[in-house]
Amino acid sequence: MTAVKAYYDGCVFIPESPVVAEINQAAIVTILDSHLSFVSQKERLLNLAGSISHEDYLEIEDALLDTEKVRQDDW
Repeated sequence: MTAVKAYYDGCVFIPESPVVAEINQAAIVTILDSHLSFVSQKERLLNLAGSISHEDYLEIEDALLDTEKVRQDDW
């Protein structure tokens, strides 16, 4: 069993660090009484973004370019 710190963004739980899990793997979520401040959420997202590999970055960049193409075609 592995413990992962995360926060709730209003729709889903966002892990503070990369998670090694299989699709549909069961998990237990414990809701704590404390809340993260906006600044700490931003810092956590920046830390998570820093853990993205170069290959993952290129894949994300390609997906964003494809999205822009679709948006331009709609106009």
